[in-house]
Amino acid sequence: MSVLGPSGGAPHASGSVQTSHTGCPGNQELSVVLRSKGGFLYKEQIIKKTPEHSTSVISTVILRVSDMSEDKPAETMDPGAVEMNAIPNGKGHDGADDISGSVKDDGENLVGMSVFNLGNAIMGSGILGLAYAMANAGVVMFLVLLTVVAVLSSYSIHLLLKCSGIVGIRAYEQLGFRAFGTPGKMAAGIAITLQNIGAMSSYLYIVKYEFPLVIQAFLKVDKPAGEWYLNGNYLVVIVSIAVILPLALMKQLGYLGYTSGFSLSCMVFFLVAVIYKKFNLPCPFTDFAFNATAHSPILNTTDPGGVEDDSCVPKMANLNSQTAYTIPILAFAFVCHPEVLPIYTELRNPTKKKMQHVANISIAVMYIMYFLAALFGYLTFYGEVEAELLHTYSRIDPYDTLILCVRVAVLTAVTLTVPIVLFPVRRAIQQMMFPNKTFNWPRHIAIALILLTFINLLVIFAPNILGIFGVIGATSAPCLIFIFPAVFYIRIVPKEEEPLRSPPKILAACFAGLGFLFMIMSLSFIIIDWTTGTSKASSAH
Repeated sequence: MSVLGPSGGAPHASGSVQTSHTGCPGNQELSVVLRSKGGFLYKEQIIKKTPEHSTSVISTVILRVSDMSEDKPAETMDPGAVEMNAIPNGKGHDGADDISGSVKDDGENLVGMSVFNLGNAIMGSGILGLAYAMANAGVVMFLVLLTVVAVLSSYSIHLLLKCSGIVGIRAYEQLGFRAFGTPGKMAAGIAITLQNIGAMSSYLYIVKYEFPLVIQAFLKVDKPAGEWYLNGNYLVVIVSIAVILPLALMKQLGYLGYTSGFSLSCMVFFLVAVIYKKFNLPCPFTDFAFNATAHSPILNTTDPGGVEDDSCVPKMANLNSQTAYTIPILAFAFVCHPEVLPIYTELRNPTKKKMQHVANISIAVMYIMYFLAALFGYLTFYGEVEAELLHTYSRIDPYDTLILCVRVAVLTAVTLTVPIVLFPVRRAIQQMMFPNKTFNWPRHIAIALILLTFINLLVIFAPNILGIFGVIGATSAPCLIFIFPAVFYIRIVPKEEEPLRSPPKILAACFAGLGFLFMIMSLSFIIIDWTTGTSKASSAH
């Protein structure tokens, strides 16, 4: 039952009583009374059996009165939202359940843990390709594009939180249901499922192909003889069972805050190594080529003399045939929207203001890391930088211990991101298939096992499917980041509050149009890649 004030607003916080009456079966009458006492707000359910005139009172504390400040407004909730918003962790999402976290702490998230989880969701393997994007756009143009995308991502999260606050729903799929009925719910659920399965598949592809090379380099095995520990298929299964599955079985996303923090620490180590290498590698660099008979160094064709080479001068702006690819790469650099509402749900004392603060901090930290990694990676290799930054370092010394440690750190970060990305997929499946069911351990475990098994089978037996997921990502990512938040906002926000031609809704409509533009650009570049046999249009994840 939702707890509302006289006009659907927040409940009375102090010295007041609010009563509602509901008919019950068996000649019973149910009254709900809100009372404030001892600094707490109580919800009393009074059940009267009319023939016997007996009464039973169930008194439940739902929040501290101190939480009812202007900075912590209670969310309003429309009728029936409790049934629509059952979630995997077993909590209802009506106002009373959400704000009860101020009294009860059951795996709820502090702001720091929420920042770690959301930052880990943002930080994909795409950071390895940002130096290449800067080389094709120039330093200034890259910085401008990255700033615009970061601001747009923050605005998109604002739209989601505004919609969530108006209807009291904290599930992406149910916002779609509220805006467009079952088609909207299914569209959002399918987009989240496809986008995140594609992301998890790409992460496990990295494990499959990079992990054996790292082990081989550490052991200095030039010619593998079929050792099982150098077989990527075995390694990806072992990593999935030993690391990903136990984390994916956690009841709540908040419990992954520590692993998310460690994952981000690994990426900080990657960033520090990139900065360090900038000041320890010459430009032009010496390119080592290894053949089957000898390890002979071959200098690259660039003049290594003391005269400053044009190839070692950074370009502030650049226009070439690959510059256009930078736009979709950066447009999806802050993909985290499927994880926003689940993290919001588990935030302690959740408010829109606090969750927006979490999102802004996460985006700001990733923005700084993205720019520094791109800048120092670019200033190390300039025009010679490859689409995957670590491969460029391997051209100098394949057995460089620091770079090998960085590869391990990146593999660790990618692996620990998979459980974070899996949670919204499981939630979407439950919203689509079991919308009114509360938490159930067998179902919770079964969905995780099926998803991981399916993704492992794709990675092992269908390596070429990654191109199909590229098309799916180019379609679903713009929907989740730009189109859905905007159209949900236009449909959900009442016309009495914001008319259709009001500036906020016009801005939201333009935002949706921008999403369609990014979708068309991304699909066009993927088609060009397929027809020319190249592979440059990749997303940030």
